[in-house]
Amino acid sequence: MNDRVIQNNIFDEPIEECSCTPLTGFFRTGCCETSEQDTGNHTVCAIMTEEFLEFSKSKGNDLSSPVPAFDFPGLNSGDRWCLCAARWLEAYEASSAPSIIAKATNKRALEVIPIEVIKKFSLDVL
Repeated sequence: MNDRVIQNNIFDEPIEECSCTPLTGFFRTGCCETSEQDTGNHTVCAIMTEEFLEFSKSKGNDLSSPVPAFDFPGLNSGDRWCLCAARWLEAYEASSAPSIIAKATNKRALEVIPIEVIKKFSLDVL
């Protein structure tokens, strides 16, 4: 039986899947779900770019290299991944932010990033 509570996206609708290949999310469910355990607020569904991956690596978080011990395949440009809201905002301020899938971005991201900014970078918002 699945006891998971469906969380909402920035539009206060049920959150959509971000990625199952590679499997993302703080809880590795494919969705950018969060809880009090998730101190990094991994709530932004973003599409990786070489520019962002290099930016993240320069900040000490190498998302490109595999880490087999954590069953982490390493990310490539084009992969979707649940990013920490603060890291995404930091990349935005450095003009290195990747695009966002708003319907797969948890509403808790709004605690860090203004909705207007998320919408500006969203590929699924008209």
